[in-house]
Amino acid sequence: MTNDKNTIEKKYSLWIVLLSIIIPLAVAVLFFVKIPNATPLTFLPPIYATINGVTAVLLVLAVMAVKKGKLKLHENLMKIAIGCSLLFLVMYVAYHMTSPSTKFGGEGNIKYVYYFILLTHILLSIVIIPLVLITYVRALAERFDKHKKIAKITFPLWLYVAVTGVVVYLMISPYYNF
Repeated sequence: MTNDKNTIEKKYSLWIVLLSIIIPLAVAVLFFVKIPNATPLTFLPPIYATINGVTAVLLVLAVMAVKKGKLKLHENLMKIAIGCSLLFLVMYVAYHMTSPSTKFGGEGNIKYVYYFILLTHILLSIVIIPLVLITYVRALAERFDKHKKIAKITFPLWLYVAVTGVVVYLMISPYYNF
């Protein structure tokens, strides 16, 4: 049985590495690619900010479910949270490929707070990609001891990224040019 579990982890390890590299690189490149004559998708930021908020709630509910021994509920909530994160990513890229970047217009200390939150949000959003994938694969492989160990790191970082995604949106939303 242990060999089957190792096989599952090995089967996905290349995918985890590839996706952990490709996703951030693709987002970085696509951020600078604009679709000529595209209609700006200006309606997306509040939607993907809401999806970040929903993801944060799902993560908290999933942790509560597993602590109460509701493993199937935990699994389903985590799958939905991963789906929400993927949906966010697609919308975020689509928005930035069709719309000009918005500059933060705040002044004074709030500007430093905004850029600190934004920078940590971006850096940790890159870090959580492999963490989420590894955590998920360990559950898939039924390596729950290893799953639990990494989930203790993944959860707070992913929650921070989801919550700060909403905060960044709320802080920059007055400066959108719609």
